[in-house]
Amino acid sequence: VFPCVFQVILIFCWVYVRKYQSRRESEVVSTITAIFALAVALITSALLPVDIFLVSYMKNQNGTFKVWADANVSRQIEDTVLYGYYSLYSIILFCVFLWIPFVYFYYEEKEEDDGNTCSQVKTALKYTLGFITICAVLLLIGAFVPLDIPNKKNSTEWEKVKLLFEEFGSSHGLTALSFSISSLTVIGMLAAITYTAYGMSALPLNLIKGTTSASYERLENTEDIEEVEQHLLRIKSKCRDGRPLSSRDRRTLQQLEERLRTLRRRERHLESIEKSWWTKFCEAIRPLKIVWGVFFIIVALLFTVSLFLSNLDKALHSAGFDSGFIILGTNLTNPLNMLLPVLQRVFPLDYILITTIVMYFIFTSMAGIRNMGIWFFWIRLYKIRRGKTRPQALLFLCMILLLIVLHTSYMIYSLAPQYVMYGSQKYMVQWGVTVASYNQLGNIFRSLLDVSVLFPFNLDQCIVTRTYLFLHKFWFFSAAYYFGNWAFIAVFLIGLVVSCCKGKKSVIEGEVDDDDSDMSDDELSVYYH
Repeated sequence: VFPCVFQVILIFCWVYVRKYQSRRESEVVSTITAIFALAVALITSALLPVDIFLVSYMKNQNGTFKVWADANVSRQIEDTVLYGYYSLYSIILFCVFLWIPFVYFYYEEKEEDDGNTCSQVKTALKYTLGFITICAVLLLIGAFVPLDIPNKKNSTEWEKVKLLFEEFGSSHGLTALSFSISSLTVIGMLAAITYTAYGMSALPLNLIKGTTSASYERLENTEDIEEVEQHLLRIKSKCRDGRPLSSRDRRTLQQLEERLRTLRRRERHLESIEKSWWTKFCEAIRPLKIVWGVFFIIVALLFTVSLFLSNLDKALHSAGFDSGFIILGTNLTNPLNMLLPVLQRVFPLDYILITTIVMYFIFTSMAGIRNMGIWFFWIRLYKIRRGKTRPQALLFLCMILLLIVLHTSYMIYSLAPQYVMYGSQKYMVQWGVTVASYNQLGNIFRSLLDVSVLFPFNLDQCIVTRTYLFLHKFWFFSAAYYFGNWAFIAVFLIGLVVSCCKGKKSVIEGEVDDDDSDMSDDELSVYYH
């Protein structure tokens, strides 16, 4: 199964990169780097459902461990999952701090200087050294950062959390890697707030509203061309008797000529799209797109409501900022925490749902980056356009996705905290002379005992996912994620309002710009034909 999954991921990454890559500026090394980085992002995101499945699979439905799942076997499985996380996260560190920056600066230098390859490599290494230095600093800080903080009086929640941290181990090397990854996760949180939150609102509404008709846009474009040509003739008529044009007329003439070139490029693009088989196919599946759009907006609203209730639960019932707003159990249930226990009765519906959520999070991130482009504060660096994206832009896109994937696990934990901690495990509780089986995700046991009361007893009977322990190794990062969730909700709601107010997108949205060359038309014709 796993080799087939890897093959599907690689094929998807190759198709995605080739779809947006500029045919005129494509480079072998940058293409391979983009495909590899995108594949690593998708494989890493798929590790969370595997982690949840393994801890759930070791127990029977009656709450007892399976015969083969003794202490040694369960520890080996936990360690294997943990090593899988560290291996993939180490590859992400390598890509973010070494490989992607080196390839990026190499091609930046290649565009500015067509000299020998050796000088380009030296310059790229010089700039990449700065990223390596940042990585080294993060590793050093992580190796010596104190995990323990002074406990407040009566802070029982934090004392319970410390029991989990002790189980996670005290290796300084792994702690250094965890700190570096957590630092990148904070950057990924900022990227998710910027791109994913907007993509979750823009993608469904764009599917529902659709695009304008190519023939209608072409008719409007023809009228604009005629209007600009008439304006040009009026200005040029002023100098027929040999009189020079004023500086204002010359500027207007230059602007109109540039406008006319852009409109003629739009005419050629619209003609290509109107005749393409892909446009006819999209028109045929228009009802299906509307259905998918409605489904995606329902999922997005489910995400937002679950995230809001989970954050509200932390605000009301956690031990506060000093514990990273960690809670052990749910006091305010949310739709996902209610849905997953129901689905787990029919294997493997709950794992399908959690995998779908992870993939939806990744694809909405891609949609957000594609719609917004790549920005550095208020400066737009690159645009993501079909068949016309520069190699540097693709490298930036893959780096952003790598960072967002790091934050995905915490987002899923925020949506369904109990499920991410324990999966579908059940445990045995002896109350007096009665022994009963209770579900970690259900609410049945709350009529008898509170989760916090059962927690110390619970540790011996249930296995916590490696994802949860990894996410909460540093309390201050958990606190940052908590505030990031509120920002994510706010940006999603703002993006939803903006997307609702905007009209239909142009059928060639972002495909034609004033700074495009006429050679870009050849790339479009190659893409559509």
